[in-house]
Amino acid sequence: MWMYLGLLAALFLGLHNLCKKHAVQGNEVFPVLLGTISAGFLLILPFYLGSIWNPDYMQKIGFYITSIPWTTHGFIFIKSMIMAASWVLAYQALKHLPITIVTPIRSAGPFFTFIGAIFIYQEKPNPLQWVGFFLIIFSVLLYSKIGKKEGINFKRNKWIFAIIGATFLGASSGLYDKFLIQNLSLNPQTLQFWFCFYTILILLIILSITWFPYADKRKAFKFRWSIPAVGILLQTADYFYFKALQDPDALIMLLSAIKRSQILIAVVVGGLLFKEQNKRKKLVPLFGILLGVFLILYS
Repeated sequence: MWMYLGLLAALFLGLHNLCKKHAVQGNEVFPVLLGTISAGFLLILPFYLGSIWNPDYMQKIGFYITSIPWTTHGFIFIKSMIMAASWVLAYQALKHLPITIVTPIRSAGPFFTFIGAIFIYQEKPNPLQWVGFFLIIFSVLLYSKIGKKEGINFKRNKWIFAIIGATFLGASSGLYDKFLIQNLSLNPQTLQFWFCFYTILILLIILSITWFPYADKRKAFKFRWSIPAVGILLQTADYFYFKALQDPDALIMLLSAIKRSQILIAVVVGGLLFKEQNKRKKLVPLFGILLGVFLILYS
């Protein structure tokens, strides 16, 4: 069951990436990020209020947000700091790079998760899983050569380093999620609510330094329908992902790889919508990544 939940998470993540590209194009990154997280927070806020006013009903429908000790708040705050840094880097990179380059690089995230799962959680891959993961990494390297044809030098472009850093931080957060869900026994909606809350606080601090004091930057910001859509789609994807992690049999290394099937939406649909170059050539490494995911699922 957890694999199917992972595929649902991938579906909503793919749609989330398309909306995110639309939201950041020619726009200020930090307020866009604050807007998306705030939209996700408002989506979950009724569950929190319902858990206070009518806890029995919220427990009945499965969306009860539990009370947690301050130490657990501290652990969630750490996740918020990790993901805030990852999103800042990712949004900046997405603003300056084609979505058909950014998304495949982020698809290397399962490799970092894979290594962490082996050493931290002692998850044991079989030979087919090894092949699948290295096939994903090889396919990402193919994307780097295609990127050079679009004027993107992977060794000198700072936005490439930004998206690589974002990918590493995102993978670290994925490993941390398993600890929060399984070791601390957090349910998805409780984790999502407090995660959004603390991330908004972090972003407000960043914006108070980099954006709020500057009138020209505030005027340059353009609100688009895709900004709240990004937050709503992300929280929906995270809910299915966290539900999958609640299964004690769920392997974070495989779940992380399954989520990368979102690349199908980003490369095929995104390439058509944003009219990016070399779409046909990008289908070759795309096939490699999908084959890697298939080998993991098949194994």
